Amino acid sequence: MAREICLRQLAVRPRTRAELATAMRKRGVEDEIAAEILDRYDEVGIIDDAAFARAWVASRHHGRGLARRALAGELRRKGVSPDEVGEALEELAPDVEEATARALVARRLRGETRGTPEAVFRRLVGMLGRKGYPPGLAIRIVKDAMAERDDAAEFADGIDADALADAALDPDNQ
Repeated sequence: MAREICLRQLAVRPRTRAELATAMRKRGVEDEIAAEILDRYDEVGIIDDAAFARAWVASRHHGRGLARRALAGELRRKGVSPDEVGEALEELAPDVEEATARALVARRLRGETRGTPEAVFRRLVGMLGRKGYPPGLAIRIVKDAMAERDDAAEFADGIDADALADAALDPDNQ
């Protein structure tokens, strides 16, 4: 029964060891039996949390534009160890992360027709923040993108990206 639970879970998509253990626990499989099966699946390479983490980072970054912080949170929730999370995130270069953020903003800005420049700025910075980008990077990228637009260049020139980033990081400012 425990093997069937694991194989059914793995047939849908790759899973972490922790996800499989949780699925077996929910179905009433004893912890000792689950550990034996998971150890065996680990030995033969059916489950590999490090490979899972690398694939997850590549897929979610390129598919959804998620930044390191958001990816790390997702992997931790899936039960991947901190060391394996760190190794997987090392493969995501900072310049690639920044280029992805710029592409997200450019794409969103092309379709952005409603609201004042201030509202557009807030929406775009918020979108990057929800995807896990640090405030300083998000503010700088949105400011640069808006500076290239005729209708928002003047607004963008008045933005002090460093001051906004410092204010965003100051807990007393919340």
